[in-house]
Amino acid sequence: MLGPREVVTLQLGHYAGSVGAHWWGLQEASFCFDPVDKESDEGIRHDVLFRTGKTLQGQETYTPRLIVMDLKGSLSSLKQEGCLYQDPKANTPVAWKGNLMTHQEEPSPKNPFLQGLDRSEGEASKAPKVEHTMHVWSDFLRTHLHPRSILTIHQYDHDGESNRLEAFGQGEKLLQDPTYVEELEDRLHFFVEECDYLQGFQVLCDLHNGFSGVGAKVTELLRDEYTGKGILTWGLTPALSTLNPQLGLYRLMNTVLGLVHLSGHSSLFCPLSLNGSLGLRPQPPIALPYVQYDASLDYHTSALLATALDTCTAPYRLQSSTLSMVHLAEALNFSGRKVATAAAAVPFPAAPSQSLPDALCAHQSAMPWSPLSSSGEQGDSRCFAQSVVLRGIPKERLVSKPPPGCEPKSILHICETGEEVLARYLYTTCPTTLSTVHLLQGPCQLRPPYPQYFSPLLDKRGFLSGAPTRASAGVESVPVVTALQASALLHRTLGTLHKELRQLDVRRWASFFSAGVELDDFQEALEDMRTLSHCYRESGAEEESENEGD
Repeated sequence: MLGPREVVTLQLGHYAGSVGAHWWGLQEASFCFDPVDKESDEGIRHDVLFRTGKTLQGQETYTPRLIVMDLKGSLSSLKQEGCLYQDPKANTPVAWKGNLMTHQEEPSPKNPFLQGLDRSEGEASKAPKVEHTMHVWSDFLRTHLHPRSILTIHQYDHDGESNRLEAFGQGEKLLQDPTYVEELEDRLHFFVEECDYLQGFQVLCDLHNGFSGVGAKVTELLRDEYTGKGILTWGLTPALSTLNPQLGLYRLMNTVLGLVHLSGHSSLFCPLSLNGSLGLRPQPPIALPYVQYDASLDYHTSALLATALDTCTAPYRLQSSTLSMVHLAEALNFSGRKVATAAAAVPFPAAPSQSLPDALCAHQSAMPWSPLSSSGEQGDSRCFAQSVVLRGIPKERLVSKPPPGCEPKSILHICETGEEVLARYLYTTCPTTLSTVHLLQGPCQLRPPYPQYFSPLLDKRGFLSGAPTRASAGVESVPVVTALQASALLHRTLGTLHKELRQLDVRRWASFFSAGVELDDFQEALEDMRTLSHCYRESGAEEESENEGD
């Protein structure tokens, strides 16, 4: 069996922390403690993202190979050093004989879910509806972190109307400060040097605020210091509410600068968001047929993105696969296409006893997934290449051959394997697309505090029951299908962002540029955006009027 091909994950920003908190919880829910199943070649190899260790007391630990950067005030009841490695001798009495005065800040109280988790697993699962007690990502983080994981930025505040990390230039400046650069490099070396075979880095980065600038400098550092290693970057944007004009323009400029720099430094870059679009007047969040989520809650939206992320990153984390993150990126980023889009069906719609061929035949025109990159529906736009992952269909239902002497229902019903069924379906629905497919038998396991926001039409295993189920039953797992795509949709999406900013006199927002971005550099980034959009133009398509507003 291949050794673990380790990956180091970086989470940059508060929404990235929210997605990460759910993602680590999803992975912990799928841990296998059966030694027989653990050695099988089916399923996820968790050593790719997790590491073993020991506390000072000799207790074994299993924590993510993770670096988190966030602002002061974002941790709530979570201690920066975590709680696993706390030294009981830290409170040893001081030898000083004189008068002592102790100043101790009261810790933030834990929310109902974390209080229940402290008492027992059962009490955590019985915690009342906690949506509106989840204010920061640490409120729904159930995974223990290593003491070297959290790096707090004290110059800026998470809460409040002032002293916010709002602009790309502010984020860039932070990573020009030797203090933070040394802190980051020290943590990187700690996690990297214990790896036997480092695949590369996963970077989850807020795209809408100043962390886009932090991410630009971090990915530049990774590219320069770890040549040849994969860098997969996910640009994250929460569901957007009505913004005042200045905040809307700041968000758009952060998005464009972040997209250009992050894609330039990464092997592959993918924006992730439930927004219909990311322009100055963003379209409403997308509707999902079997999920009743509240778009105003990061706790909800980040859970959906984490579910998609956990599935679409599976190819380079599988027990049996030799595919690395570099290979995954190379399958999508040819011809300068360094940006990908994501799509997912959560859950993949299938009845409890339905075979995979029957479930796919119910969607003959296209896979029933929803766009997760604010680029709209695929429609008739060409998809150049895609990586598709389907999980959660039991082995006995992957194929459905007709009885002897009976005519097969479709070409899918004569396939020998589940992979062949899915590959044949994708070829039928999008014959010009270069598709790679992976199947995982295990579904996406859901444990508290994952939100119970599913339609009552789902049973506890996430299949369509045909009739509403009891609300108290809860959904314990879901089948999921995801795609990472190099899509012609990005020609329009990137071009629209470029056009919106070219039509504005951005010099009026001098405060954005006073944070550190030169106007000439911004104009250059805009041209890079237009060049990038051209990489996704379909051959034979009519040339759009690109020069409006120039």
